[in-house]
Amino acid sequence: MREIVTSAFMSIDGVIQAPGGPDEDPSGGFKFGGWVAPHWDDTLGASLDEIFSSPFDLLLGRKTYDIFAAYWPYIGKSPSESKVEDMNSEIAKRFNACNKFVATHRPDSLTWQNSHWLGKDTVATLRELKKSDGPMLLTQGSADFIQTLFKNDLVDQIRLYIFPITLGKGKRLFADGTQPGSFELTNSSVSPSGVIIANYRRAGNVETGSFATENPSAAELERRKNLK
Repeated sequence: MREIVTSAFMSIDGVIQAPGGPDEDPSGGFKFGGWVAPHWDDTLGASLDEIFSSPFDLLLGRKTYDIFAAYWPYIGKSPSESKVEDMNSEIAKRFNACNKFVATHRPDSLTWQNSHWLGKDTVATLRELKKSDGPMLLTQGSADFIQTLFKNDLVDQIRLYIFPITLGKGKRLFADGTQPGSFELTNSSVSPSGVIIANYRRAGNVETGSFATENPSAAELERRKNLK
């Protein structure tokens, strides 16, 4: 069995759009592309290296696939001058070598090596992939595609990098249609720049309880009545 792992850079208010640069995804008039860079530090780099050091295949929506296909095959072609460039070169090797499973209506245009179409019924294909043998299925970016995963309760792990900013508008990780579920926090840390790194694993259904008194007041009973 393979697990789907969603990894995302996210603002405090849940936005995941265009973390890498101003030209990444300006759709909807988004003006803050590149909001990750000012907070980058060695702790974040080490955390990403930990994720990418494990075997994985990528799950990508079409927009993120096009961004990656225009970037990663061209990284590492010249001598590096910084730690970030060294990290990017290593990521490029892994991204170029792994399988890329892509949700798209234009399968004939998947030109990046080791790219595979998820088919007309994306959800059915994903369920079959999860049953197969192989490495984890790792999402990157793909804000629109991720909604399909959450709507169909396909996500097994969530790895969040929560940045100490609010962005107001933009594509969010959790949108309408996300299925209820509980997650267990497996580990967490905070980077020197204030980024919360939190890893969660799917743990079952949502449990509820109550702090209400055994004998509610007349005012409380009236309040509940008015809710109806």
